[in-house]
Amino acid sequence: MKIYTKTGDSGDTGLFGGDRVSKSSPRIEAYGTVDELNSFIGLAITEIKDPEVKMVLEKIQSQLFDVGADLATPENEKTRKQNIQRIGSEYYLEAEIAIDHFEEGLEELKNFILPGGSKGAAHLHVCRTICRRTERVVVELNKTMKTGESISIFLNRLSDLFFVLARYENFVSKVPDTKWKP
Repeated sequence: MKIYTKTGDSGDTGLFGGDRVSKSSPRIEAYGTVDELNSFIGLAITEIKDPEVKMVLEKIQSQLFDVGADLATPENEKTRKQNIQRIGSEYYLEAEIAIDHFEEGLEELKNFILPGGSKGAAHLHVCRTICRRTERVVVELNKTMKTGESISIFLNRLSDLFFVLARYENFVSKVPDTKWKP
């Protein structure tokens, strides 16, 4: 099978279910931003020292594929028959458990911290900011078309998880967080 189809040469693309939309549509922007986040997580994994953090990030990558599929599938009669997995509360509840787990051994925050530290932590901070942007794009999408409410909640928790994982990665790398000095 060839990777190029030429079907998008005119500036539109296909959604799951067969509908075609402009490549500049909010739906495409949303799942494209999810893909960008997923790609950057892949880059971050190459710099992560802790094997448990790597496992969590690989799980998140799979979950983001589910988020992308959910966003790429309009809710209608045709797509209901395709049995596309929709994002449920288990996604953000799992993120909350991971946040609590990794935060346990960390020093309590009493100051804002600057993004950075170890290379792995710096990459995770970038993942956090891309995740926040992804959440904003999905919130904007929800103003004009319905997506599952668990997607926004998951993205919100996920950005918190990236923050905690960045701090944890600094901790295991023995690199202190840089406190903000106003």
